[in-house]
Amino acid sequence: MPGAAPALPMRYVAAVVLGNALEFYDFIAYAFFALQISHAFFPARTPATSLLLSLATFGAGFLMRPLGGLVLGRIADRRGRRPAMMLSFTLMGLGMVGLALTPSYHSIGLLAPALVLGWRLLQGFALGGEVGPNLAFLVEAAPPARRGFYSSLHPATADAAAFIAGITGMVLAKTLSPGALDDWGWRVAFLFGASIVPVGLMLRRSLPETLHAPEPPSPQSAAATGSYRRVALLGFVMLACATVIGYVQTNLTTYAANTLHMSSLAAFTATMLSGLFMTCFDPVGGWLSDRIGRKPVMIAATVALALCTYPAFFTIVRFHTPAVLYVAAALLGALTGLAQPPVLTAVTESLPRAVRAGTMAIVYALAISLFGGSTPFMVTWLIDVSGNPLAPGWYMLAAAVLEVGAMCLMRESAPLVATSPAEGTAAAGARG
Repeated sequence: MPGAAPALPMRYVAAVVLGNALEFYDFIAYAFFALQISHAFFPARTPATSLLLSLATFGAGFLMRPLGGLVLGRIADRRGRRPAMMLSFTLMGLGMVGLALTPSYHSIGLLAPALVLGWRLLQGFALGGEVGPNLAFLVEAAPPARRGFYSSLHPATADAAAFIAGITGMVLAKTLSPGALDDWGWRVAFLFGASIVPVGLMLRRSLPETLHAPEPPSPQSAAATGSYRRVALLGFVMLACATVIGYVQTNLTTYAANTLHMSSLAAFTATMLSGLFMTCFDPVGGWLSDRIGRKPVMIAATVALALCTYPAFFTIVRFHTPAVLYVAAALLGALTGLAQPPVLTAVTESLPRAVRAGTMAIVYALAISLFGGSTPFMVTWLIDVSGNPLAPGWYMLAAAVLEVGAMCLMRESAPLVATSPAEGTAAAGARG
């Protein structure tokens, strides 16, 4: 196809998505070790209050994401995608090291939780400005007929980070005593992430700039020039719902250990399996969306997820065994992996290049700051006030139903579907 972009070298893909994985590893690890962090920095009269304080601090990091999206997104749209991604990664590295080395409450008193809050705010700012430039680069650098697949590597590496964090937690829980895990074991997981920061910076330094590179014209980008606010609004709703769905599953570690009173090993294994199946099915969802369209894939997968959510949580609570927990986590993870990548691709490619990184960053940051940080807190609070261990399932189901509604209102953006039949045939031949 004339004007089609060449295949994106894998070293550039690796530079973007591996850096993304490293950043998300540390942020997600906090949710996994929320119980241990609550003991170290937030002692309280009851364990439930201590855990809620820890989760509230986790949520506070999300408050800085919109500001990070605004500041770093503007840098990406004015100076380039690469400098914005370099800056966000550097700031995340500082937050990783700071959190890992902060002394406990028993050592320095109230200064400890204050420092932890500061590091979480810095990490939230960095991640707020990471997603927009990251996705903009992948959409702009990939061949149009493979945008779905390349963009799916973004959530795949974020989910891989959840898988790796789950393995790390499982190994630490298996090799350390509960006392050692509380005292210093959880810090090892954060220092492990910090040790890889120099590698991420080296990889990102080699990236080409895509902000001013030629881009083949497409119907969806032309239409978006005059109506991208509608795209942004629908994108916010879909990403907010996807965030709730993802973080309910991320919270499986705390849910299994604190609510179902399962072993730490079983709790970490469940989250590891959820992350593994999301990682494996993310590229499948992206690949399918390149061939049959973004809407059919994301709607069908999210409907299936909605139908499976309540039965999965009911079975977990009813049988209360690690095996059932593992199967449910794998099923929900696989369906989530199929559903969410086409959403990210559709919203990103439907935005004009001049505002793509900044708008995507702000939309994503607002969605995740309002619903990502609040989800672990909300499900813990709902269980506490209702006494119903199925509360996370109902919360996740409501999000899936609302997301399907927004998906139905979204215009198809896949080039092979949005173009004319003749153009679609030519593009398919170029993909070859």
